[in-house]
Amino acid sequence: MTMASNRFQSGEMVMGRWPGSSLYYEVKVLNFNSNTQLYTVIYKDGTELELKEVDIKRVSGFRQSGGRSRSRSRSPSRRRSRSRSPGRVTRRSTSRTMETRKDARKEPKVKEVQEVRLSPVEKPVENNSNNKHDKKEENDTTNRVSEKSEAESESNRIGVRYNLRPRKEEVGTKVMEPEEVEKKVAERLRERKVSVERSTELEFGGRIGAFFMIFLLPTITVILLLMCSQKDPSLMNFPPALPSLDAVWDVQVFGLVVLWFFFQALLYLLPVGKVVEGLPLRSGKRLKYRINGFYAFILTALVLGVAHYQGVDLSYIHANFLQFSVSAMILSVLLSLYLYVRSCWVPQEDLAPAGNSGNVIYDFFIGRELNPRIKSFDLKYFCELRPGLIGWVVINMSMLVAEMKIQKLDAPSPAMMLVNGFQLLYVADALWNEEAILTTIDIVHDGFGYMLAFGDLVWVPFTYSLQSFYLVNHPSALSLTWLVTIITLNLIGYFVFRKANSQKNAFRRNPADPKLSHLRTIPTATGKSLLVSGLWGFVRHPNYLGDLIMALAWSLPCGFSHILPYFYIVYFTCLLIHRDARDEKQCRRKYGSAWNEYCRQVRYRIFPGIY
Repeated sequence: MTMASNRFQSGEMVMGRWPGSSLYYEVKVLNFNSNTQLYTVIYKDGTELELKEVDIKRVSGFRQSGGRSRSRSRSPSRRRSRSRSPGRVTRRSTSRTMETRKDARKEPKVKEVQEVRLSPVEKPVENNSNNKHDKKEENDTTNRVSEKSEAESESNRIGVRYNLRPRKEEVGTKVMEPEEVEKKVAERLRERKVSVERSTELEFGGRIGAFFMIFLLPTITVILLLMCSQKDPSLMNFPPALPSLDAVWDVQVFGLVVLWFFFQALLYLLPVGKVVEGLPLRSGKRLKYRINGFYAFILTALVLGVAHYQGVDLSYIHANFLQFSVSAMILSVLLSLYLYVRSCWVPQEDLAPAGNSGNVIYDFFIGRELNPRIKSFDLKYFCELRPGLIGWVVINMSMLVAEMKIQKLDAPSPAMMLVNGFQLLYVADALWNEEAILTTIDIVHDGFGYMLAFGDLVWVPFTYSLQSFYLVNHPSALSLTWLVTIITLNLIGYFVFRKANSQKNAFRRNPADPKLSHLRTIPTATGKSLLVSGLWGFVRHPNYLGDLIMALAWSLPCGFSHILPYFYIVYFTCLLIHRDARDEKQCRRKYGSAWNEYCRQVRYRIFPGIY
């Protein structure tokens, strides 16, 4: 039904029908979208939904038409025996909309109108907690939420906009199969015009913060490398001396960086590995991704092994480390400029929710286009795990060779071996579980711009390898007891990290699995459940805790002479605390009173007994 103007005003208290039922509850109108002709309303338990005008009645008129409005004006979470969650669609509807009544006068009466329920499509989903820390703005509570299926959650949202009941002429002759309904919903989603509103909630300090971050990130990277290359990397020697132009730029090094980027792109295009679908976009379509990152990792190792056997000196990376980092910075800027320019010609529905503020600097930093692709080549997905993450391991190996050469060792030092081994395990785990990245906020929500491009190509490989770079010129002796202690600490961190993700993913795949019957949950008004048992009942982010324990184990082999090797864990702690604050805000808005109950049961966010 097309309306010239909205009938209900923002802030007005009205009676809204709960989707999938004939029950009405007292709600407050938040706003009206003139493009979709939908009202955003909020229930008493904090749940926000979008409703048609025909599903909204005025409080006065509703009370006059029926004497039971008072008992039904409570929030759905309080009257669970009388209402149904969005995940459960009623088999029979006893209510009629005004449009249906008008049509009923013209057409023969039908005794029963069936509503079609979408069958869940089970799809295992992984977490990206093992990927790059500085960029994976992942909503961990969403990860520990039981999602019955992507198709079902999509039907809950579209059910408000579209009538999923069969047409009256079809009733009694043919009932649509679940597969047919899923296909029909997908078609309507593709046909629907998606309007992207301007981004209003700006992050990272807004426009001014984004402007300074563009220059601050490269500056921090260069200062860290200059400090680490000094004979005495003490804070007392800050700031380091400015390098010469030759120490910063070299055409040959830049050519090697570009060659590395395209070599990994070639491995990405190899027709090996399975092809999977990502989560549904706002237009309803699902993009396809080839999962072959671990194969690319193995092939890269073989090529480097052959190169080393042929006499290629990997210590060249260490000798020109600053030049490699600057070349990677230039490549990331060029890529970011290309991404922003091409985003000016893409359809509105392809823009990212957070990168459409209208400010050039902010959108350039955050990223405007959600999934920029050159035919089937997904630029964001490729950069997330390939050139930077695999490059991190290559840099570590070059530092190992450089240490043996500079320190005149017959074998790498135990400290260097620990750092290389720990971080190699971490990267291999990320690539082995590559499919997990498809559910992260990087892929689903964030656009691909300077922030992610710089993080992928520069920040990860050149700051996460700081421990190995430090050990080349600042060897650290480790006793057997200290060696065993560090190894044990890393294993504990990895166990917590992997166990938390495995427990969460098993719960997401099949919440009704008998093996998970001992886990306790909290139901929410969205039809999902919050996991409050196991490691997820210990703290709200056990995977963050595991990450931090491993980060400490990576730094301890460097000793305690200087604080520089501990930059990573200090930075990462601040990052996770900031990310947790964003997560809390989003989840409280999404789950309402259920989230408050969850916080009451799981008091600590990351550190048990502390925070």
